[in-house]
Amino acid sequence: MVALNVVAQQFQSGAAAAAGATPSAGATPASASASASASAPASPPPAAVAPAPPAPPAFNRGAFSVDDPNSIWVVVDKLRPITDGATFVPPDLVDLPSDMPDPLGYMLRADAADALHAMFAADKAEIGTQLVAQSGYRDYEVQVRAYQHYKDALGVAGADQTSARPGFSEHQTGLAMDIMDTSSGCDLETPCFGSSPSGIWLAANAYRFGYILRYPADRVAVTGYESEPWHFRFVGVDLATEMHTTGVSTLEEFFGLPAAPGYAG
Repeated sequence: MVALNVVAQQFQSGAAAAAGATPSAGATPASASASASASAPASPPPAAVAPAPPAPPAFNRGAFSVDDPNSIWVVVDKLRPITDGATFVPPDLVDLPSDMPDPLGYMLRADAADALHAMFAADKAEIGTQLVAQSGYRDYEVQVRAYQHYKDALGVAGADQTSARPGFSEHQTGLAMDIMDTSSGCDLETPCFGSSPSGIWLAANAYRFGYILRYPADRVAVTGYESEPWHFRFVGVDLATEMHTTGVSTLEEFFGLPAAPGYAG
């Protein structure tokens, strides 16, 4: 019995010691853990991500016909004659405003004439030169005579580099204008207009008014014509601006049409 009492006493002493023991350094009482959780700052919610702006709509290259001679986007070159060219006359031809120098009385389609008037005014306001409407709409018969003049002087090969054959001229669409000025001393037989203040301004700014330089010096193999820094073609502000922005300088390349260095026959 004594031995049993001793064992019982030892067991009770051990249990009491265990009950009063200090927790180890690594142990965390439940109450302390709950307190720490309550006092910890809440994590901020993730920042909202703004949605990406919608992409601008792609330029609609099919908005106007490139085949219909009545369209402002019609493409006329040595492989693309004007439909019914011998008889075609563009709609809404008008005389140019009286305050624009137009020594030979050429006409243009109404929208092209309005844009040309605005362009002439802007040139005068911005650089102080006076532009001249040197050659606009030419009908089929006038083009017959113009081409014959160059053919007599230069032969067929030479004429084809500088003048369109009848029925193949942009001038017959009423959308093209050869532009000179009163101060450079240049004419339509030499390329000096391109390096004049007026020519430089037009090449850089015509797109603002819906015009493009139609026969650039570095695109002879595409257009089939030698450089004509005076020949500007009205296509409307939308297309002219898109071509300016993308750096595509010819209608053939922009619309994916064949280059036209020569006539088919």
